[in-house]
Amino acid sequence: QLQASGGGLVQAGGSLRLSCAASGRTLRSYYMGWFRQAPGKEREFVAAIPRSGVTRSGSKTYYADFVKGRFTFSRDNAKNTVYLQMNSLNSEDTAVYHCAAAQAVVMPTSPSNYDYWGQGTQVTVSS
Repeated sequence: QLQASGGGLVQAGGSLRLSCAASGRTLRSYYMGWFRQAPGKEREFVAAIPRSGVTRSGSKTYYADFVKGRFTFSRDNAKNTVYLQMNSLNSEDTAVYHCAAAQAVVMPTSPSNYDYWGQGTQVTVSS
């Protein structure tokens, strides 16, 4: 299934790179997303990347407004892995981050569109 890793404790302003690897599935065949969930809050969209690497608007990825310019979502098809590079982290980024895979997506920002989920990796940003 999906295995997310790379979380940890980092100081504000620091960086982390999350990875999501798959067993038994070829991730290039799926629309991929990252979501996060902080304690007491609903799961929220972070970023998504289509199979082809190009969205309907022509860009390569979708990002939530609060991560634009700080996070980068990428694929490495040879390693069957996707990555979320997170820079300029702040305390509001503290959450459990989940990767997800979808076979078909209408609304990439909605968790209900995704078919498979990883277990999540904890990111804690200290101020």
